[in-house]
Amino acid sequence: MRFRVRVPRRVALAAGALTLLGAATAPGVAMATDRGPSEVSASVKPTVVLVHGAWADSSSWSQVLERLRKDGYPVRAIANPLRGLTSDTAYVSGYLSTIKGPVVLVGHSYGGAVITNSAASDPDVKALVYIAGFIPVKGETVGGLATQSSPSIPLVSTVVPDGTDVSIDPDHFREVFAGDLDKNTAAGLAVTQRPANTRAVTDASVEEAFRTVPSWSLITRQDHAIAPALQRSMSQRAGAHTEEVNASHAVMISHPATVTHIIEDAARDTQ
Repeated sequence: MRFRVRVPRRVALAAGALTLLGAATAPGVAMATDRGPSEVSASVKPTVVLVHGAWADSSSWSQVLERLRKDGYPVRAIANPLRGLTSDTAYVSGYLSTIKGPVVLVGHSYGGAVITNSAASDPDVKALVYIAGFIPVKGETVGGLATQSSPSIPLVSTVVPDGTDVSIDPDHFREVFAGDLDKNTAAGLAVTQRPANTRAVTDASVEEAFRTVPSWSLITRQDHAIAPALQRSMSQRAGAHTEEVNASHAVMISHPATVTHIIEDAARDTQ
């Protein structure tokens, strides 16, 4: 079965310009650059809710958050519990119920699976944005998707009262998660990473919010945590508006302007 990647007209024009300059891009996919914040619309803006994934925390969104706020967007950065897809979905769904008005829901990495499920319970979610994110269909697990084409990640396991937590071996954190960040920044992220319970990768997905909610996906070409080919296939079957950037898995830190740009593209579609 062939899947069609939906690319906005302004992104397609940008891709054409890059082709004239000799840039190599995948067919039908725009190559994103680290562009500055988009123009502020005079109309009321949706609330942007940022959901981090495993081995990160809400502070990973700090540069994106600053740009969105500067452009006039109300922003929330959720502390994703990372205890399992089922319980994390319930937590985020409860959080969304406290927000009035339209929402743009953004998920990085494992956070993509969380927003795919939690958005189904909230009609105020008007757009989904996947940042190097997992986009499972019903019955799939994050672990099952990862084994299809992602590189093996060296993990450290810790037995805890509610199961087993895993984190990236600090000695390999930069190469897996943050290859385009300087060594000191990556080392800091390695020692402050939040472990995730194994249920995050074993709980099956039960909802497919992207079937009814427009979605966007930013694919990271230098990603060693989720293979770019897997990101593309998930984005294509979800019918997401897709862009690509030469970045590591930690794209919201290394390319915050690019991440902000695709979020604001999605936000404008809700207005």
